[in-house]
Amino acid sequence: ERTGKVLGEFCRCYKEQFGVALFNSVRYEIEGAGGPQPQLLHRKVPLEDHVIYSGNIFQYIEENKKWRNRFCVVPHNYGLVLYENKLAYERELPPRVLVNSAGYKILTSVEQYLELVNNSLPGVTPKSGHSPILKCPTDFPLILWHPYARHYYFCVMTGKEQEKWRAVFQDCVRHCNNGISEDSRVEAPAFTDAIRMYRQSREQYGTWDMLCGNETQVLSNLVMEELLPELRSAIGPRLKGKAPERQRTWIQVSDAVYRMVYELAKAQYEAAVARCEQERPQLESTIRTDMDQIITSKEHLASKIRAFVLPKAEVCVRNHVQPYISSILEALMTPTSQGFAEVREVFFKEVTDMNMNVVNEGGLEKLVEYMEKLSHLAFHPVKMQSCYEKMDQLKLEGLQQRFDVSSTSVFKQRAQIHMRQQMDDAVYTFETLLHQELGKLQGKDDLCKSIQRILERVLKKFDYDSSTVRKKFFREALLQITIPFLLKKLAPTCKGELAKFQELIFEDFASFILVENTYEEVVLQSVMKDIMQAVKEAAVQRKHNLYRDSMVMHNSDPNLHLLGEGLPIDWSEEYSGQPEAEPAAERRRRAKQVVSVIQDDEGALPYGAEALLQPGSPGPREAEEAQPGLPASPADAVKEIREALAQESLGEADVPAEAEVPHVTPRSSVPASPVPGADPPAVSSVPHAPAAAPSPRADVPAEAGVPHVTAAPPGAQSPSPACHRRGDNETGELGERGAPRPRGTTESGEGVQTEF
Repeated sequence: ERTGKVLGEFCRCYKEQFGVALFNSVRYEIEGAGGPQPQLLHRKVPLEDHVIYSGNIFQYIEENKKWRNRFCVVPHNYGLVLYENKLAYERELPPRVLVNSAGYKILTSVEQYLELVNNSLPGVTPKSGHSPILKCPTDFPLILWHPYARHYYFCVMTGKEQEKWRAVFQDCVRHCNNGISEDSRVEAPAFTDAIRMYRQSREQYGTWDMLCGNETQVLSNLVMEELLPELRSAIGPRLKGKAPERQRTWIQVSDAVYRMVYELAKAQYEAAVARCEQERPQLESTIRTDMDQIITSKEHLASKIRAFVLPKAEVCVRNHVQPYISSILEALMTPTSQGFAEVREVFFKEVTDMNMNVVNEGGLEKLVEYMEKLSHLAFHPVKMQSCYEKMDQLKLEGLQQRFDVSSTSVFKQRAQIHMRQQMDDAVYTFETLLHQELGKLQGKDDLCKSIQRILERVLKKFDYDSSTVRKKFFREALLQITIPFLLKKLAPTCKGELAKFQELIFEDFASFILVENTYEEVVLQSVMKDIMQAVKEAAVQRKHNLYRDSMVMHNSDPNLHLLGEGLPIDWSEEYSGQPEAEPAAERRRRAKQVVSVIQDDEGALPYGAEALLQPGSPGPREAEEAQPGLPASPADAVKEIREALAQESLGEADVPAEAEVPHVTPRSSVPASPVPGADPPAVSSVPHAPAAAPSPRADVPAEAGVPHVTAAPPGAQSPSPACHRRGDNETGELGERGAPRPRGTTESGEGVQTEF
């Protein structure tokens, strides 16, 4: 009942905001866009047919309280896909787990996790000496924590591996959090404005950390934000058992409720969108017919609200906001500009190194190999980590509490997404210009000079676009910080009086003009002048390499954007001498990977392909006897893991070691989007069918952050041996090796353990 009430109220807000967003979209289309145009090209489909990274990692299975070695694959949609082992992945067996990481936090210590778990259920804390809710067998855990959904526990053997996997997981979270498409000029603004209006109606102003994921996930978070305190009060006192057991039960209860809320939210939101889309043609027709009258009516309403609100708003701005704008801007500018400078430096270094290597090692063949790697530099989590880390310095300190900013993570992730986009734009522009030049070059000297000349051109364009993007980001961030503060300050004296302005709106235009939205626009105008002036002064002073607004970069490459409209460049296909007519099956087998398998550089502990410490697997008797419970200590557990894996390697001498097996990523094996509840897109391979046998908890639908598991259909064939292609070949990563020989025994899809 509570969930239905929240969703019903939100859907009403969404319908109101849909009309306003549609009007703004049509007006934007008619009047056109202003402002500086980007100089760099934008890649339309950055990661088509690519797997980003993969590797082995230990996962804690809650159902049997054991750690297992899993093969983790991250496809182009940034889902975490866990397979039983690498062989299961190569043979296209169904994955054990699919994780959509939107809303999760990556923790690298058990202590951090236990603190969050203890806070989630006040009054329930394990006594000293009692076993905590989680023990990790190594000193290098990686924990995915979510305030509502289930948690995922992983660990690795070395600190270097932990750093790499942390970068991988953070990239997944960053991408999945940005789940609402910005391409939509109607649905996306209507949704985010409806969320904001709903929370403000509950007197919740300021930034919101859980505005992450797709629309259904965000809506589920909105419901859980209200539902969880009541649920905790009702169920918390009734939980039985020791403190760790009660905490474990509470996490399961929260997860189960979150799934049910997700299903309800998905159904109601889709119904609301369908109703609005049905009315859209009539609304759009009215807008186009009466555009001038609607604008006139809105301006009349705004003038009346402005006369009432502006004097109070200006006093509030002058006393409570204006003195702090420069401090907030400086706090934002320093780490953001350092991050963009690092993006420029990484791009410059990669291209310069490539240029030197091409000259020293060979001509066009080496260039193709290096361009394959460079083309996906922006999506390499390890190489981009130094850029992203600059934003960790962002601290608003006293300003954060004054302006009701719950966390700076919203601004950090937004800036990091801008960094990744600027890097990819720079790389794409560089490879487009270089591709155009290749036909005119003669010899390595010409190639070297052309690469250097193109690099300089691209860096100039990058500096201009970087300045434009950062200034826009600073303005938006300042508005996000100050506007909610002003609305909260003005609410006691202004909000109650807004109802009297409703009579100024013609009934025919009521779907496109809302008093509440117009009031917020007036408040925004009261502070916008000061924000624009502060950013302009920073640019005039050339702080952090910002360009003045009056500086317009003339397009020195008038045909460049026409080149960007062409087909994507495939360096390996175009310059490897392969025949043009390539079978579709061959293309699937040649799917590329951005980052090779992640493992320790020293290679001291090769991961086996079989699951770690499985019952019946080759290993010492002591390891089998230790199965029912957790190891006594992390040190014992590490020793146990090493012994089991050593025995595994000895027992499988006829199979190449895992470190010698090349990574194969058939395109058809990339799973559909892991977003729970989403209909998977058509895949060119044999589709997976639901498992015939009922799975445990099969009655519970897959939800946000909850994996959906399917089994291969009877008679499905394994893919033919795939072509092996060299990855990035960083230190400790895999190179080209011989094809793996099939094992004597292979697991069938019937025994797949279903994990939710």
